[in-house]
Amino acid sequence: MTRIFETPLYPYRRSPDQDQAEPARHAAVVVGAGPVGLACAIDLARQGVEVVVLDENDKVSFGSRAICFAKRPLEILDRLGCGEPMVEKGVVWNLGKVFFGDRKVYDFNLLPEDGHRRPAFINLQQYYFEKYLVDRVRELEAEGAPIELRGNSKVTAVDPGEKDVTLTVDTPDGPYRLVADWLIACDGANSPVRAMMGLDFVGRVFEDNFLIADVIMEAGFPTERWFWFDPPFNRGQSALLHKQPDNVWRIDLQLGWNIDKEKEKKPENVIPRLKAMLGEDARFELEWVSIYTFQCRRMEKFRHGHVIFAGDSAHQVSPFGARGANSGLQDTDNLVWKLKLVIDGKAPESLLDSYDIERIHGADENILNSSRSTDFITPKSETSRIFRDAVLDLSARYAFARPLVNSGRLSVPCTYDGSPLNGPDVASMPPRTRPGSPAPDAPVKGGWLLDRLGDRFVILTIDADAPDVLDCGGIAVERLALSAADDPSGAFGERYLGSARSAVYLIRPDQHVAARWTAFDAAAVAAAVARATGR
Repeated sequence: MTRIFETPLYPYRRSPDQDQAEPARHAAVVVGAGPVGLACAIDLARQGVEVVVLDENDKVSFGSRAICFAKRPLEILDRLGCGEPMVEKGVVWNLGKVFFGDRKVYDFNLLPEDGHRRPAFINLQQYYFEKYLVDRVRELEAEGAPIELRGNSKVTAVDPGEKDVTLTVDTPDGPYRLVADWLIACDGANSPVRAMMGLDFVGRVFEDNFLIADVIMEAGFPTERWFWFDPPFNRGQSALLHKQPDNVWRIDLQLGWNIDKEKEKKPENVIPRLKAMLGEDARFELEWVSIYTFQCRRMEKFRHGHVIFAGDSAHQVSPFGARGANSGLQDTDNLVWKLKLVIDGKAPESLLDSYDIERIHGADENILNSSRSTDFITPKSETSRIFRDAVLDLSARYAFARPLVNSGRLSVPCTYDGSPLNGPDVASMPPRTRPGSPAPDAPVKGGWLLDRLGDRFVILTIDADAPDVLDCGGIAVERLALSAADDPSGAFGERYLGSARSAVYLIRPDQHVAARWTAFDAAAVAAAVARATGR
């Protein structure tokens, strides 16, 4: 059987750029056709920014790699036009269980409230995720959008200038050069672009290794996240079990520090470990095996002139918590609308400094949570282990101890508290929709709120008057007029009004709240738009 990761989806084709006497110029070049790079390019093309994607491969990733995609990135993908096929294919889940030894300690629900279109998570192999993004690229190409995906095109040199970046690209037909007004490096944790620019990470590498095994089998386990501390089949270590589409199951097994990685990846060593977990009679097929080390690191700056880093090329976190690809998608969601305004001359280039500020804040939040998870999962001292085991014992009987259990704090969207783009706030409104926060979805008249917001500046009025369109320094801000009565369930009012009787929200193109008031004031809104666009 031929699998999609074995089939070229974007094979090499000679580009007219290769036949030009002088390097061709492009508005944006994205290096890397993984989830983050493809999402970035799709977002740029949808907004009319001409973009070329360069990837040294010609097919999607081998192995499931990232599998857990959270609610907020799914909402971003909805705006990009490719969320639905991913949710349809993915395994939807909200529930999980935590075990200590052979006992269940407790279970949890990551989305206990109603009134959301998307689930807390889906599990979907990265190769499917990338395929659906490539499909979306092809749709955009067919519609005439300014996007091109070039396979077997390896960037071998990067020469940043004051106003652009010159690249050397190696192909089966030999090398050629091109110029990018803006270069976005989404080329992964071992980023060649980062290395060519002499840049590196700062942070921690943890002394532990984990085996990933993607196993094809028919099993009756429920669609939940199961995590074990000190299980009988992997004493003194930890384990994780997740369901994926096509009867593929993800199993993570902690191995310890001083191991022979190549030896541990061999089937004759992997299979006995899996049988100890699943039972000697279990029948399964290995699809993919890898070993990873916990790393929580980031670049000191994500923007270097006209070169901008996103995703794993900018930051790394441990896989427990699903904060890698999810945070990378939030990177490009934060970046693209700002870059579009800069390219169109509607915002100063300094607006891009807020990408650094906001997404470094997001990376630090992820690194903090991932480091805490790692320290709890793999205690570094006997005292730490005694504390952890006591917490696990108590959590089986007492609810107060359960928040202390850390089997990987799962990905949540970042709130940009303290961002220079944030405007006025109203204390009587709910904290979850304060400036800097991502707008939570809710059912409203006409469908779902986030679908109605789109990817533009919006004045959301709730039982308040305002003009239908405002011109704020050349930026059109459209009004979305709603009432608390538009959602009989009360979810919309609870999330956006609180004790206030009316509200006016300024929502950014990435659907984060920029400012909020109880009534409309044209001058205040114009000032908030100016602040949110760095003017």
